[in-house]
Amino acid sequence: MISSSSRRGTRVSACFALLCATAMLPGTAAAAAVEYTAARKAGRGTAGLVCSFLEIPGNMFELSNEKGAATGLTLGFAQGLGMLVVRTLVGSYELVTAPFALPEGYEPVLEPEFPWGYFEGH
Repeated sequence: MISSSSRRGTRVSACFALLCATAMLPGTAAAAAVEYTAARKAGRGTAGLVCSFLEIPGNMFELSNEKGAATGLTLGFAQGLGMLVVRTLVGSYELVTAPFALPEGYEPVLEPEFPWGYFEGH
């Protein structure tokens, strides 16, 4: 039986590996030139499952930049909790349906495409 601390360490390690791999991808300036493929969709799904917790600080960060720190810390936290569930469910969907072009052309279901996308370009 695997202990919960061992699973947590594995999850953190996997998220760190995904973040490192993403850092090697072209920046958001070339986002218009991104080719959506089954492999990218599977990567989005995996990232959504492993790193969905980034929705909380991501939404707090985004709302703080748009409407101020008080709104970001309160409403952003609540919105992040809700989006954590959404990101996890969409991640499951994208991982399971990765071989199929659903939606058409393997387009992302959520924006930002990856959970760490809130922090890019700021």
